[in-house]
Amino acid sequence: MSKFRPAPRWQPAWRPFQSETLGNRALIAVERAFKGPVYGCRMCGNCLLQETAFICPMECPKGLRNGPCGGSTPEYCYVDETRPCVWYEIFDRAFEMGREDKLLEVLPPLDWEKVGGETWGDVFRQTQQVGFGNFFAGMRNPQTRPQTWESVFGPVRQPDWWQGDAEYHAPAYEEPASELERRLRAGEFVVTSEVAPPMGAGTSKLVRDIAMIKPYVAAINFTDCPSATPRMSSQACSLTALQGGAEPVMQIAARDRTRVGVQAEVMGASGLGIRNLLCLSGDSPAIGPAPRSRMEVVDIESVQMLWILRRMRDEGIYLDGRKIKNPPMYFLGAAASPYASRPEFQALREHKKVNAGAQYFQTNLVYETQGLEIWLDSLAKRNILDKVYVLIGITPLKSYKMARYMNDDVPGVFVPDQILERLENAGDREKEEGVQITLELIDKIKGMGGVHGFHLMPVMWEAIVPRIVTEAGLLPPDFAAPENHDELIVGG
Repeated sequence: MSKFRPAPRWQPAWRPFQSETLGNRALIAVERAFKGPVYGCRMCGNCLLQETAFICPMECPKGLRNGPCGGSTPEYCYVDETRPCVWYEIFDRAFEMGREDKLLEVLPPLDWEKVGGETWGDVFRQTQQVGFGNFFAGMRNPQTRPQTWESVFGPVRQPDWWQGDAEYHAPAYEEPASELERRLRAGEFVVTSEVAPPMGAGTSKLVRDIAMIKPYVAAINFTDCPSATPRMSSQACSLTALQGGAEPVMQIAARDRTRVGVQAEVMGASGLGIRNLLCLSGDSPAIGPAPRSRMEVVDIESVQMLWILRRMRDEGIYLDGRKIKNPPMYFLGAAASPYASRPEFQALREHKKVNAGAQYFQTNLVYETQGLEIWLDSLAKRNILDKVYVLIGITPLKSYKMARYMNDDVPGVFVPDQILERLENAGDREKEEGVQITLELIDKIKGMGGVHGFHLMPVMWEAIVPRIVTEAGLLPPDFAAPENHDELIVGG
């Protein structure tokens, strides 16, 4: 049984939302009785076993259908540490079987009209449409077998409203959608930085932080409830940045949204003039404060979000097929995780995001350059470095305690022993040692091929950004020093 369920997890099967005919109820019962014990089937109504190395992805606690999250490890699932990551097991088996290219196909979210039902009836009806004679004749011939198989299972797996594939789709527009995209296209080595959204409704500190950082960076990123902890929305902060003359990057965590909500939100953001989006699946509520919200991401995740938003922009259609008279315009980004698991696994995951619509990556935190080089080389082998801009994520470490927390408790982050030792031995100079470590890392990374800039995540230490950008020699070409420039450098 472990061959089919390497990461067993008890989760109840879904039930049909609507009344079913007697024949359908019989098929549902048979499918549940067979695939439940063997695969842990939850009756999603759109079986993906053939695309996922015959391991059911619905055993993922986050409900991800297009690959692992940024916290994937070979040891355990960060949401449920009693079991391994099911997507790591899927990737491991797919590579072993030589079926890894099947993992590139952008798979649809659940159709809740079908959830709780069976898939065999859809297969039967599609075979009937192809013709049973044609199907069995095609399957007997090795030359026509793959195409014949796909003629039946392709339409079942990829309904008309989704039409996912494994191909790269270049943006359908010519002029840059945002100032950040313009700078990257022009070959500038850019720096973006986060500003933490307020925990309350007051915006005075937010406005001050935006004004302080604005001259030093190409864009300012506003997180979307990181660690599943509520704060002021990324959209509200992005609008505040626009009003202050800064270029915002609006994060969208799929964890808290439905497919309807995402489409409405990006339409509104585009109407407000927000042109940079960063699509994330989002941290699990398992690492957030109690009481926990729903522990599964069951509607859409980051890859599906990218696919939906790219088609809204480039094809002018909503997910339901309605035409958009004035399509939104935006520069689509995604997260990347160089250290989450094996580099070839992460490179394939990143490749899929690029195919789905990602135009730039902001990576998870990087504190070690050898692993980063291996990851970049893995992206190069997949021929996608010319299709995406890569911004390397770095957080200045304030203390040994913070570094230890990052290494031990933040999924997908690795802090080398030598950095931990430097901070532990720094005494009351921990902050300064953290700044020097950051500057050294930037110096090592900025010359690497495939790197287009840095994304600084100061974690409530926004005042350090002007100093780091200045001392690292990363000031933008059009930099105009504010009157208090010297004070900001010293104060940071």
